[in-house]
Amino acid sequence: MASNSAVVDILNDLILINNDRIEGYKKASDETDGSDTDLRSLYSNLADHSRNINSELTSEVTALGGEPATGTMVSGKLYRTWMDVKSAFSNDGRKTSLENSEFGEDAAQKAYETALQSDELTADLRILITRQKAILKDGHDTIKRLRDSAQAAH
Repeated sequence: MASNSAVVDILNDLILINNDRIEGYKKASDETDGSDTDLRSLYSNLADHSRNINSELTSEVTALGGEPATGTMVSGKLYRTWMDVKSAFSNDGRKTSLENSEFGEDAAQKAYETALQSDELTADLRILITRQKAILKDGHDTIKRLRDSAQAAH
């Protein structure tokens, strides 16, 4: 087991990816057609999941003597810009929104997989991160199922 700073770095990466989810779902909700109330509600719930997760992660970082990360990842900012460009050229907002959301969910799953590969985590942190990954995976699977339905409808 290594230093607290290595663990803080891992946890802060997860905070940043969850911040990306929050910002991404805010953007997706804002750009979702008003008739797609189910998507707006889903996006709000998924952002809330990340807020709750970040509360847990922030507590752990603080307990380790670290400074919790703020802001988002550069890759997340670039991705949101790409979402803007892609949306501008799409004539199926629902399908595009779900495709973009799935891409973000895939990134979150990869970040959690990377964190869980680390030997730096305590058993308790590994349990916490595994539980959080499962929560995010449920969101991923919901997005994927809706995306598949949207594709089948066209």
